[in-house]
Amino acid sequence: MSRKKKKISVVDDIDQNSSSVFAKELEQFSAQMVTTLQEGEIIRGKIVGLTEKEVLVDIGYKSEGMLLIDEFEDPSQIVLGAELDVLLETKEDENGMVIVSKRKADRTLGWERIINNYKEGDTIEGKVSRKVKGGLMVDIGLDAFLPASQVSLRGAQNIDQYMGNTYKFMIVKVNKPRKNIVLSRRELLIKEREESRERLLKEIEKGQVRTGTVKNIADFGVFIDLGGVDGLLHITDMSWGRISHPSEMVAIGDSIDVKILDMDKESMKISLGLKQNTSCPWTGIEDKYPVGAKLKGKVVNIVPYGAFVELEKGVEGLIHISEFSWTRRISHPSEMLAIGDIIEAVVLNLDVDNQKIALGIKQTEADPWQGISAKYPAGTKVKGRVRNLTDYGAFIELEEGIDGLVHVSDMSWTKKVNNPSELLKKGQKVEVVVLSVDEINHKISLGLKQLSDDPWSEIVTRYPLGTPVEGHVTKITTFGIFVEIEKELEGLVHVTEINLEPTIKVEDSFKVGDKVNARVIKVDNDQRKIGLSMK
Repeated sequence: MSRKKKKISVVDDIDQNSSSVFAKELEQFSAQMVTTLQEGEIIRGKIVGLTEKEVLVDIGYKSEGMLLIDEFEDPSQIVLGAELDVLLETKEDENGMVIVSKRKADRTLGWERIINNYKEGDTIEGKVSRKVKGGLMVDIGLDAFLPASQVSLRGAQNIDQYMGNTYKFMIVKVNKPRKNIVLSRRELLIKEREESRERLLKEIEKGQVRTGTVKNIADFGVFIDLGGVDGLLHITDMSWGRISHPSEMVAIGDSIDVKILDMDKESMKISLGLKQNTSCPWTGIEDKYPVGAKLKGKVVNIVPYGAFVELEKGVEGLIHISEFSWTRRISHPSEMLAIGDIIEAVVLNLDVDNQKIALGIKQTEADPWQGISAKYPAGTKVKGRVRNLTDYGAFIELEEGIDGLVHVSDMSWTKKVNNPSELLKKGQKVEVVVLSVDEINHKISLGLKQLSDDPWSEIVTRYPLGTPVEGHVTKITTFGIFVEIEKELEGLVHVTEINLEPTIKVEDSFKVGDKVNARVIKVDNDQRKIGLSMK
């Protein structure tokens, strides 16, 4: 019994000695780790735990390091057992926790990578991560600053559109003490544009078809970026058809194929064409639309002098306002037509060289002026209505759409008519004599005085030279006064035939209606004039 008890005692002593040694070694190891790991040091660790807000990382220390979950761009990608680099911020905070940071580790490692591999002027790729005052922050392995003025070729515009996108940038400044890096996308774009421009100028030739991007739109045309060089696509070279504004066909950013129409490499001016990529619709037009052909078209534009009709895309004809109606008097084309109307017209003339087609609407109906000379032969007395008065005469409507003109010189044998309104009123019914008819030009000359015989042969006999006359002043002018010596018969007393002092004006000495006495000094049968004298 005594031997067994002694053996048990020996085993217990051995166990106690082993535990003491292990504890001592563990304490020595922990002490070594505490002195080895330094705050600010980057350590390779392993994810061993995950809570709602934190990630636990085994860094080989006496306790796991705590890392905030929001330091991960995508928390859903956190995997237990995954390794990562962290920076030891605090060995023991006020709560006894070990604090580590992935973000600061990434920044430090990224800085070292940039400094070791890149220098100012080098190109680097990065992703725009967030917007800050004065520009954007770009993730290139660490945060780098991109000033708003360096975002694009045009400087600060809508920089929100660049958020989340990956681009290439030029490193323009590295501040080692502050660990700051400034980037520029603009400088890189300028460099790329210059290289592209030089390459393009070697390749581009007149007649080529090249792909470009719509850069800007103006009222007169579109500026196309051909890859470092801009060309102008004028609105007249965009479509064979009619367009009111370039924006009807293209939008900024569109990629289109254009033809090089002309270019000057020295001044960098390039003229482009879009419609030239398709055949001209005017080719063979004389066979499609011969003179005299009746056709249909769509009214696409109305102007004071007429209406433009689209016969097909790129082919338009003009209906002049004079070709609207045989009988109706049109003041403006909108009285008969509206944009969008589908109408019938006749081809009157074709100018292929200048791409012009003259059309007529009235030619789709019979011309009422045909045979009008037989209906109204010269010498015929007809009745009509005064439709309009002008300074030179009166238009008399003989029937719907058929007018004749009574010139002022054909209104009276004896009276000087200065304006038709002295004898006629608008709407008045009158009898006139047909003097002549011009069917081709649609003109009829009428006379009012021809309703009676020419009295001048009798007047010459009735008023021989020296005959005294009495009458009333009807008109006063600077050169004399007109005196009515009998109904509708006037004579002129020239200022030289009036007894006036040199300083006295005619208009100051007489007024209309004054009775005066004079003597006949001239009777001109050819000119239908009587000269009087008061001297």
